[in-house]
Amino acid sequence: MATQLLDLHDLRTPKRGFEGRDVPENELIDACVRCGFCLTSCPTYVETRKETSSPRGRIYLMKAVSEGRLDIMSDGFVEQMYECLDCRACEAVCPSGVQYGKLVEPARTQIERQLKRPLWQRAVRTLTFKGLFGDLRLFRAMSTVFKVYQKSGVQWAVRSSGVLKPFGLDEMEGFLPKMSGRFFVPEGQSYEAVGPQRARVALFGGCIMGTAFARVNRATARVLARNGCAVVVPADQGCCGALNVHAGDLDSGRTLMKRNIEAFEALDVDAIIINAAGCGSNLKEYGHVLHDEPEWAARAAAFSAKVQDISEYLAKLGLVGELGEIKARVTYQDACHLAHAQRITQQPRDLLKAIPGVQLVEMKESSLCCGSAGVYNITQPEMSGRLMKRKAKNALATQPEIIISANPGCMIQLAAGLQSEGVEGIKVRHLVEMLDESYRRAEGANTRRRIRPDRRPSQRSKATATTSHEAAVEDKSRGEGATGNVMGMDAQAVSRR
Repeated sequence: MATQLLDLHDLRTPKRGFEGRDVPENELIDACVRCGFCLTSCPTYVETRKETSSPRGRIYLMKAVSEGRLDIMSDGFVEQMYECLDCRACEAVCPSGVQYGKLVEPARTQIERQLKRPLWQRAVRTLTFKGLFGDLRLFRAMSTVFKVYQKSGVQWAVRSSGVLKPFGLDEMEGFLPKMSGRFFVPEGQSYEAVGPQRARVALFGGCIMGTAFARVNRATARVLARNGCAVVVPADQGCCGALNVHAGDLDSGRTLMKRNIEAFEALDVDAIIINAAGCGSNLKEYGHVLHDEPEWAARAAAFSAKVQDISEYLAKLGLVGELGEIKARVTYQDACHLAHAQRITQQPRDLLKAIPGVQLVEMKESSLCCGSAGVYNITQPEMSGRLMKRKAKNALATQPEIIISANPGCMIQLAAGLQSEGVEGIKVRHLVEMLDESYRRAEGANTRRRIRPDRRPSQRSKATATTSHEAAVEDKSRGEGATGNVMGMDAQAVSRR
């Protein structure tokens, strides 16, 4: 087995180490007993067979930095902290309960505080994490630019000409998801429960989910309403901060967290529903990230305690109403931050099996990371590409008509993987889209129930802006509904009655 040796030469030379806030805790580092159970679950170790490319190896590097035996800015340490996908697969199999995510994210933050990046990189990071993710109005404006780029024919011309290839930007552009025709903008809208009200929930809209996957947000609201949930979408919410945290910018991540806590905490709801695995994992960790801020610790913990993934919530609540038949052979891709960070694996499968006609075929290594990991496919394209190819082959081996996932990054990566394999005709869909389609089929092909929100409240506080709407029935659907397109690939239902 190939290994990498840790260079600890010249121990007399002082080493730069962890300092200030957000230091990886020694107690968490020492919890690792180096048993090796994590090795075969770690995507980078599986691909490289290098000890330092494993969770055990990376924790050893952190321990060396903590003890002053390794410089935090050494090439090997920086490389390994960022080669990690932060997929948390190691946590799910660790018998000692090592909380790896709470180590690697602070380690990256420590690096970023001491790393002297080139001016252009600092500008890009500031624009991205503090600008676009910090203000969803800017994010939606940029998404509108992408939408024009895609619909005007410019994207076709750019891809056909190969003009981006000499600059190494063609693969990056290929991961640009198709923007939704209508964005899902949180404006204080609410959705009335269909039938007797069983619960009252708030929907977290997100950034990419609200622009490239707006259809999934609308499908989520409809499915919740059909299951007796009154749904409210608070206006002042923003990005969850997950990408900031993963990129080592915990400070800007905390700013986004506090904004969301303020947006949701005054609402009288039973749960805060999220339909993106990465976002949900981060939302559930607000309490940990803000635990050392007295003003926010209890508020963050209360917020996180209410967060539930849509599959987790529906499985607990229990589906009601008639589900229509969808005759399709499907396979399910476990999103890392749903399966490993949140330990939600059976619930999505149970919901899929509840749909008449669906044949669920398990893929090999369904829980091994697909290589998306936030912006990993941009920052680490070589490793991401290897994992994408591996995932695509495993998915294709099941001969599916539809590949199901529960995270936008996975859906983009899966679609790109299918394209790289030259495969057409296989759809990539979100779990909730399947449920929404099934409910619509049960209601009939010619008459589709349109569950629409009430109008945006004008002069009401966020605590009271939660009035209900009327569930109208129309003969024709408008906009995207539960259909759409992922990376230019058809994501509509497999058939219509």
